[in-house]
Amino acid sequence: KNLQVKASETEKRGKVSKNNFGSFTVVNPKLFQPSSNQNYPLGNKLFPDLVQGIFKLEEIICNQELNSAGGNDERQNQKQLRLPSTHCAVNFNASFTPHVDSGTGLGQSLSMIVGLGDYKGGEIYVEGDSYHIRYQPLEFDGWKQRHWTG
Repeated sequence: KNLQVKASETEKRGKVSKNNFGSFTVVNPKLFQPSSNQNYPLGNKLFPDLVQGIFKLEEIICNQELNSAGGNDERQNQKQLRLPSTHCAVNFNASFTPHVDSGTGLGQSLSMIVGLGDYKGGEIYVEGDSYHIRYQPLEFDGWKQRHWTG
């Protein structure tokens, strides 16, 4: 409920609208400790309740059976639990061209995406297949499988 209140207060101040878009990163403070020459991302500082909510939601999602894109059922076949993420990208009205992720993934090869809120569209394409992700988490290998938004 606190997140809903803060989101509506921000919208009333005109900082969030349907014409705005963007993406930012947050890190899981339980798992990622910045080194002496690093800081937490600005998203952690600006949206501490959102950060807490994101990683709590991930805990809940990881305890259920997830859809996998393009036959990428590595975790289900091995009956493995999904390890918690150290980083999360938060996207708002963002669109992405076909790409594969870069970086190390810090040991995690499977990406997870879920759409939240009241919106239309927002499909993700993984290797050409379309997936509706609104309240339906999807796992895929973002480092190997090309993906983009619809």
